[in-house]
Amino acid sequence: MYLKKHISGGFRTIVLLHLPFPLLYLFTFQRDLMETTEIRGLHVDTSSTVEGGVEDAYGEDRATEDQLVTPWTVSIVSGDALLRDPRHNKGLAFTEKERDAHYLRGLLPPAILSQELQEKRLVHSIRQYQAPLQRYMALMDLEERNERLFYKLLIDNVEEFLPVVYTPTVGEACQKYGSIFRRPQGLYLSLKERGKILEVLKNWSEKSIQVIVVTDGERILGLGDLGCQGMGIPVGKLALYTALGGVRPSACLPITIDVGTNNEELLKDEFYIGLKQRRVVDQEYREFLHEFMTAVKQNYGEKVLIQFEDFANHNAFNLLSRYRSTHLVFNDDIQGTSAVVLAGIIAALKFVEGSLSDHTYLFLGAGEAGTGIAELIAFEISKQTNAPLEEARKKIWLVDSKGLIVTSRIDSLQNFKKPWVHEHEPVKNLADAIKAIKPTVLIGASGIGQAFTQEIIESMASINEKPVILALSNPTSQSECTAEQAYTWSKGCAIFASGSPFDPVEYNGKIYVPGQANNAYIFPGFGLGLVISGTIRVHDELLLSAAEALVQQVTQENFDKGMIYPPFTNIREISAHIAAKVAAKAYELGLATRLPCPKDLVKYAKSCMYSPVYRCYR
Repeated sequence: MYLKKHISGGFRTIVLLHLPFPLLYLFTFQRDLMETTEIRGLHVDTSSTVEGGVEDAYGEDRATEDQLVTPWTVSIVSGDALLRDPRHNKGLAFTEKERDAHYLRGLLPPAILSQELQEKRLVHSIRQYQAPLQRYMALMDLEERNERLFYKLLIDNVEEFLPVVYTPTVGEACQKYGSIFRRPQGLYLSLKERGKILEVLKNWSEKSIQVIVVTDGERILGLGDLGCQGMGIPVGKLALYTALGGVRPSACLPITIDVGTNNEELLKDEFYIGLKQRRVVDQEYREFLHEFMTAVKQNYGEKVLIQFEDFANHNAFNLLSRYRSTHLVFNDDIQGTSAVVLAGIIAALKFVEGSLSDHTYLFLGAGEAGTGIAELIAFEISKQTNAPLEEARKKIWLVDSKGLIVTSRIDSLQNFKKPWVHEHEPVKNLADAIKAIKPTVLIGASGIGQAFTQEIIESMASINEKPVILALSNPTSQSECTAEQAYTWSKGCAIFASGSPFDPVEYNGKIYVPGQANNAYIFPGFGLGLVISGTIRVHDELLLSAAEALVQQVTQENFDKGMIYPPFTNIREISAHIAAKVAAKAYELGLATRLPCPKDLVKYAKSCMYSPVYRCYR
């Protein structure tokens, strides 16, 4: 028999086709909540239940799936086809029994290695590469041949390999994406697909998508317009959604919108993989993006999370403003960054006296990140003091490329900068702004490397006993200053965090551990919270909840080391707590659709997390 099926209630129609080896297709209509399916080539057990959903014995997330869906298909493979399937391939971990059952005899060397031993071997191998890009390519190759081993390696060694899979190495990967491109890792929607985006979305094999990360490649990190090669960003972000937040890989979809590029080098590059034309703008751009947003909602439903990533400032704000009331949308550059930075500032209050409203904030950079962070800080100050938002904004000052944002400049400012206009005489540069404003917190979101000079750090230290200095720009080369510079020039008194990782610094015999204000603290847990609660809209209160949950994970031991963020080694636990807080707020605000609300949201969040542990086949 090809199939033995135990059904625990509910009507089901099954059509079983006997096809030539090695493929067997099973078609089912209307899923049950609990089932055991036994098929030649694969055994899947989803009989273990959790509060509010279903989880299989290996931790594969079923709790976040809708239980009634339209027809779906599972393709079962054996032999060499099984070894080429990254989701089911276990390499040398296949047991003797599995090798016999799945026609693997002779296709593998005789040794049997556990997943742990495979991981140990690969970590040793990857460490031999000196260049970060070589490590990135080795990890991407692993993901393409053995998905579970890739995620297990990343989860178990997150502090070592997070900078490889994401910032800062992903920036170089995007710059060279055309050269290292091997196989599609997501969907490419170019202007050639205009008028048929919905049809193209259906080409993606997975139908139950919960999270989409999309970019148009116009502002990749601090590197500018990389066009179609920006795909490295959605791919990297979604790898972190799975590794750090536990969202199933099969539920994640990376998408690149290709509307052209204004990068002259790419337009002249014969190996460039995108459209060789200048970017479309204005009405044509908006219509194309609207078709995309409409098609996504039509194909995947109301609850699919669409995360905008690395769009140019004007498009990022416009897209978020236009679709936040009709879609479940999130901009990590604006909202994720703001939540993680707010958490760091709240944690820094352990070292400096007073509340948020007692401090003065000065930003270098008034783009997506800068204004997004400023708005969330003002929102939290407003909540804490019961003051109008306009009043809270008066504690926050922004410097852009033309100097301090003041009333005399209002006519020439972009709309998203206008809320930050204050009455003050013109100030042309950051150094003079510090002397005039006397901030207690200095935040860099400029994308300009080394913008925090020795003069600026020393000026902050002369004004404050413990200045809070956040150099947030990525990648490392774009950071406003290094950790060593911040601690040395401030004579060890700075409370410092950066966007890219820096090693601990020794100054005057004391070890300082810099914090990393990495969005990876926030967006994986935030997204998981939205998914498990079935939230349909993102409100600012959810971002505050995420920031508060992150602060709660900073232990006294961390504070004793001068840290304002917890270590990444415990990131899955952190993500579970963030997801629970976000979901709880969504239920409170009436934004959640997955009812009833589980009694223990932390436990429920953990139960929904994808596990990279190998399954046993029979």
